[in-house]
Amino acid sequence: MKKEYKNHYKYSNDSRYEKVYEQMQLLGIQDVTTNRQHKNGTVVWKLPIKNWNSGKTNIEVASFSTGYVRNQNSGYSNYQLNKRCQSEPEYFKLANGDYRKFETRGCKLIPVEIDRLEYLLKYCVKNYYIKHANQVPDGDFVPKWKYDDAIKLGKEYAREPEVKVIVNGHRYNVI
Repeated sequence: MKKEYKNHYKYSNDSRYEKVYEQMQLLGIQDVTTNRQHKNGTVVWKLPIKNWNSGKTNIEVASFSTGYVRNQNSGYSNYQLNKRCQSEPEYFKLANGDYRKFETRGCKLIPVEIDRLEYLLKYCVKNYYIKHANQVPDGDFVPKWKYDDAIKLGKEYAREPEVKVIVNGHRYNVI
């Protein structure tokens, strides 16, 4: 079980950190970083949205001092949330004298912590709050088709958008 550790000192010393902390509070995101994680330069956030895999635990995301941003509880492995980029091609000489071209995709690391936290916050709003807008706090899930049908029929789930969110210049209606 995680011992709760708050990074309040950090969030109150810098205007960018203060803004991130304020947005976390508005979205109901908790800083659940343990003392050991803090010593390693990791910050873990717990979102008030249930993990769709289990439905029992809330989604947790983390920022690592190595530059990675990861989902912390997505089934068998934690996956990277960093943007992906194409690497420079490498060429290997084959035994017959031909060359083989090799390319990979890697993660674009974010070396500065406040930049990672801002990226993580934007990622969470776009991918968890907006995309999972029809998932209510107690973990019940209303499929999109059921919601769309209800709008057409004027039934249970039909309601007008209540919140408008702007992420990177794109406007979203959160229902």
